[in-house]
Amino acid sequence: MRPAKSFQLAVIMDPIAQIKIHKDSTFAILLEAQRRSWTITYLERQALYQQRGRTFAPGQALQVHDDPAGWYVLGKHTDQPLDQYDVVLMRTDPPVDTEYLYTTHLLQQAADAGTLVMNHPRGLREINEKLAIRHFPELTVPNLVSCRISQHLDFITQHQDVILKPLDGMGGSAIFRVQQNDPNRQVILETLTAREQRSIMAQTFIPDILHSGDKRILVINGEPVPYALARFPAAGEIRANLAAGGHGRGVALNARDHEIVTTVAPFLRKHGILFAGLDIIGDYLTEINVTSPTCIRELDAAYHLNIAGQLLDCLTARLTA
Repeated sequence: MRPAKSFQLAVIMDPIAQIKIHKDSTFAILLEAQRRSWTITYLERQALYQQRGRTFAPGQALQVHDDPAGWYVLGKHTDQPLDQYDVVLMRTDPPVDTEYLYTTHLLQQAADAGTLVMNHPRGLREINEKLAIRHFPELTVPNLVSCRISQHLDFITQHQDVILKPLDGMGGSAIFRVQQNDPNRQVILETLTAREQRSIMAQTFIPDILHSGDKRILVINGEPVPYALARFPAAGEIRANLAAGGHGRGVALNARDHEIVTTVAPFLRKHGILFAGLDIIGDYLTEINVTSPTCIRELDAAYHLNIAGQLLDCLTARLTA
């Protein structure tokens, strides 16, 4: 069995100079990996390339510090095959565009060669964070995916109060609440669908968001963290996302939350999703986040947890099995 201190981790993330360390979950994972004496190499997605059927990863040695005055130090440059790492973390934010999908194909080679890639590139390709709820209609409110404005107008008429959102957004970007009497519903739909060239999702509005919040439940290898971050909209807002000005409060999971996680867990495991974030409003599943789930640092602070430690324990068990 290899000692944990010898594990080599590569992290593919958004520019580290621009992160906000007090709420960045990737940073929490890196702090824990460093505490365990794992070596860390920092990569940016655009630098990956494939040659002779093998993916290479130009990067730099990385040290991290939990200090807002200076949280990272980049060191020696490397350029080695991605399959020489023990673990690769794919942690870039959406959108999941064409370039992102190309990256998952490059990562696939390393995964096929035996490197532990989190989350699995095939799962990242196959699971759209908004569309994935279609696998669980019994857990969701009525919803519609279409680029046809007339279909969305009919849906609004039928359900009276709905949320409209793009399929590739994050952080509450371009989310609208539209009611049947809203005089702007036509122009909102024209804008979101790019005049019927882009599919969007409509979901029945769930009033529970106003009093119980939009809960983010973190799931590690199918098992939930016992507390969720309930996010509430700011005054005059309908978006609870922290990036959109919402505020969060820790809450213990209830029986319905556990039921939803238990139902979704086999789907996550099947697709190689070791770390996911389920969004639940009231009794309903609204999204399955697999690209770069957040809220580790907030929950750690609220409940004195070490969620990154739980996650790295899971990775270690995979590496030493």
